[in-house]
Amino acid sequence: MARILLIESDTLLAQSYVAALKHRGHEVAVATGAQSAIDASDETTPDLIILELQLADHNGVEFLYEFRSYPEWRNIPIIVLSVVPPLELGDNHVLWKELAISNYFYKPSTSLRQLLRGVEELVTSPA
Repeated sequence: MARILLIESDTLLAQSYVAALKHRGHEVAVATGAQSAIDASDETTPDLIILELQLADHNGVEFLYEFRSYPEWRNIPIIVLSVVPPLELGDNHVLWKELAISNYFYKPSTSLRQLLRGVEELVTSPA
């Protein structure tokens, strides 16, 4: 079981993801924006973050820079699950490496099963 912080502004999608993740035995907290995600991480440090890049109060890249600026959060795996195509972040993946993005799933072409498989790979891999 992992403590997962899901950062998703679409409440219907969030409910679907939460149900699937809880069914797999994970503890899931939901934040709808960048500041609430920082606050939630302060309360209980997550084992994994799933992040939509399009957020109302900040964009996800701004969140990632802020989140990674805290030393205690630098090694937390982050899965980006977004409607933003991966190439918009640059095709050389320098930004991915700089922000330590563990995996990137493009929502229109990612099934719930693929997301769950990606989560399991990260939470069961040795630290």
